[in-house]
Amino acid sequence: MEIKINGRTADITIDNEKNIAQVMAGIEQWLAGSGHRLSGLTVDGQAADLSSLEIIFAKEIDSVNTLDVLTMPITELAVMSLVNLLADIDDFDALAFDDRNNFFSNWKETPQAVFVFEQIPDLFSFFENTFLNGAFSAQTLRSITEERLREIQTPVDEFSNLRPLLEETCARLTDLPLDIQTGKDAKAAQTIQIFSGITEKIFRVYKQLEIQGYIPKTAAEKNLTQQINDFNGTVKELLQAYEKNDTVLIGDLAEYEIAPRLAEIYNTAAGDK
Repeated sequence: MEIKINGRTADITIDNEKNIAQVMAGIEQWLAGSGHRLSGLTVDGQAADLSSLEIIFAKEIDSVNTLDVLTMPITELAVMSLVNLLADIDDFDALAFDDRNNFFSNWKETPQAVFVFEQIPDLFSFFENTFLNGAFSAQTLRSITEERLREIQTPVDEFSNLRPLLEETCARLTDLPLDIQTGKDAKAAQTIQIFSGITEKIFRVYKQLEIQGYIPKTAAEKNLTQQINDFNGTVKELLQAYEKNDTVLIGDLAEYEIAPRLAEIYNTAAGDK
């Protein structure tokens, strides 16, 4: 059996694989580290679709002449999926209330839904909560999806634009213990929410900068990895202290650990670009 990648014969040796499914498992494992993802599959000139995949995967390799695997950079797949998801939001929003009941069950089988389920599971949850449970408005979901699209299409700008919010968040963290002591519970809860959101966004955008080649594999990157690991441990301590209403520990962690480390992580990542 000849194996091709995007129309070109690939130097892939088949050892103990018996069927197409076993061959594809090895190829997908290789793709996972290459920055590409499977976008299509053709067996002896026949393009596979969702309805025929099970039959194709069961084929023994001796019965197949040519297996042509189609791939695409994961960033391109992500952009295509997010653009299609924005169209899905418009379709959902245009439906009458009574017509929305079956929308999710059909939507979750679409390529863009499958991609997001596998690659961006937290975003899939937002769609599920909107299309199935009605927990978010279509407008809110659209805003979240557009933000994720910007993070992929223009990660450098998106990262640079974080600095004012980062500085504001660090200032709020410094004030956090005083807010708790003076009964400003709503502001304290909002600070924790904002801190969580900006931290997740810094990590997401940094990952895009890395995937898209803006950040080289250098010693500075290894240093950042250690900073992130240390930071995650301190964040757990802060959240535990917040749950116990331990204002002394919250103050020490927020002012002397969390705020400066968050700024340090951002500045290290910004310097690596």
